[in-house]
Amino acid sequence: MKSVDFEVSQGITGILGPNGAGKTTAIKLFLGLTRPTAGAALILGQEPYVSIDARQRIGYMPEHDCLPGGLSASEFLAHMAQISGLPPEEARIRSADALRHVGLHEERYRPISQYSTGMKQRVKLGQALVHDPVIILLDEPTAGLDPAGREEMLDLVRRIGTDFGISVLLSSHLMNDVERTCDKLIVLEEGEVVEQGTVSGFTQETEAVYVEVDDNRDELLAELQRMGVQAALEGGAIVVEFSDEAGYDHIRDAIVASGARLRRMGPRRGTLTDIFRHSAS
Repeated sequence: MKSVDFEVSQGITGILGPNGAGKTTAIKLFLGLTRPTAGAALILGQEPYVSIDARQRIGYMPEHDCLPGGLSASEFLAHMAQISGLPPEEARIRSADALRHVGLHEERYRPISQYSTGMKQRVKLGQALVHDPVIILLDEPTAGLDPAGREEMLDLVRRIGTDFGISVLLSSHLMNDVERTCDKLIVLEEGEVVEQGTVSGFTQETEAVYVEVDDNRDELLAELQRMGVQAALEGGAIVVEFSDEAGYDHIRDAIVASGARLRRMGPRRGTLTDIFRHSAS
């Protein structure tokens, strides 16, 4: 990685970027698996590649399938808790608690080899939580999940960051996952931080309006353009950009003239995709 400087504080922070941007390298530094060639990567003020105590305060959910299929989830999490320093009895209690939190309490005694992809992802999340870390690092937590499974996983992540008070660093190349879940954002590109800040700061309302109609959309677009209004199709809606309140009058008049039936109209919000559009321009 090149010279990178960022801080992960309380809450849920997304680290976003395309493949090869440096997300995995950053996680390896925080886990203590890699030493920085210059500078430092600190967890609670300690270097995890030096301090065992720092590593014990971290939970990690890897992207790839790396679970022991012959063990039950209960056995596996209890083992991972003991590795983190908990005594056997406390490890078993923490295992049951973690599996309850991730929705696998009823299935905890089944061999992991019999689990679906979504259940395996929950096991990986559970083992990241079982030793009560202060921060968890999640590497592509929705990998391989269908839309419903993705929503459930992101809900779990959100609960961890808000209800449990555990700091979360979520690494993903899926902008929707970060936008849906995170409070703060770090964007990496080619080993450098190109953007960072609150997610709301990147997705605030802009001076543009989404207009959705049930019919005569092309006629409405043509009418707006005839009026000299800046308008364009985006998905199934028309995006109208203007700088003063007269823009709403133009939209009203164009709807009447085109005979379109208005379904919905509201402010356009920026998306995280816009960050990459701006970076590329």
